[in-house]
Amino acid sequence: MTRHKNPHRYALCIDNGGYPESLEVRKVYVVLPDEQAAANDYIRVIDETDEDYLYPAKYFVMIDVPEQAAEAILGHRASQNPSAR
Repeated sequence: MTRHKNPHRYALCIDNGGYPESLEVRKVYVVLPDEQAAANDYIRVIDETDEDYLYPAKYFVMIDVPEQAAEAILGHRASQNPSAR
């Protein structure tokens, strides 16, 4: 896998914290860098509202995504919201 071509990180949701309108269990989310959030055991993801929000890191498992899959994930987001790119 050539991760250097894909600057994004990804996380698999394993718990939606009781908010299914914001997070879907078993769905892969784009993770945005946020060192302050990480220091407090949170991660910033683009959720179901197409906005970025902080969630407890324990709701997710970080995963490696092959470049072709990453393109599909990012393309899906962009097709839902053209300004998401």
